[in-house]
Amino acid sequence: MKEKDIFGKALEAYFYNQKKQVLTTWTNLTEEDDVPLSYFFRDYKQMPKIEKKALDLAKGRVLDVGCGSGSHSLYLQNHKKLNVTALDISEGSIKVAQKRGVSQTKCASIWDFQNQKFDSILMLMNGMGIGKSIKKLPLLINHLKSLLTPEGSIFVDSSDLIYLFDEEDIALWKKDEEYYGEINYGIRFENETEEFSWLYVDPRELKKACIKSGLNFKIIEKGPNFDYLAKLTF
Repeated sequence: MKEKDIFGKALEAYFYNQKKQVLTTWTNLTEEDDVPLSYFFRDYKQMPKIEKKALDLAKGRVLDVGCGSGSHSLYLQNHKKLNVTALDISEGSIKVAQKRGVSQTKCASIWDFQNQKFDSILMLMNGMGIGKSIKKLPLLINHLKSLLTPEGSIFVDSSDLIYLFDEEDIALWKKDEEYYGEINYGIRFENETEEFSWLYVDPRELKKACIKSGLNFKIIEKGPNFDYLAKLTF
């Protein structure tokens, strides 16, 4: 079944008409929230420190996974003069990134992206969410590892959602072997709705998955809302 690409449509709508347009988001854990689409077009100065840190450390040949409108790619391409490939499964996102001036784009799933090597791989704005579940996380890490040069780095940010729950909930999940970071995520734009599985992974679980995959794990920046930036290397 063809994806609705609601996110891509929303980015295109904002790109051509910037009049107070919002994307409505929600999860099975949180209420609806209207996110200004301008947020996805922010420049370096407007980005949180976690994203700035990743961009500051990126070097060599870069793969920007889930590039969205291309904000990260544009900064690396235009200000750091790096060779950047912007990757996204969303056709609308890629069209916007191209219109904004990203020179190298690829509309594809990261799972179908092979036989290339990068010095820096960006998985920003909770990019590991595409792993969907804690059990599938090692598969994603192993795939990213196959795209990494020997001296390369993967930069990934995520959030620990533990703060949303009380001790009784946590004890129950441990007993049932469920993971609290696996959520159902929904988005709506102009009365079109899409829901999908998403993963928020805490640093302990991500570290365990990295060790299993033969990668080193290091937290290099922390945000104000239980979020963090990690660097994965050989």
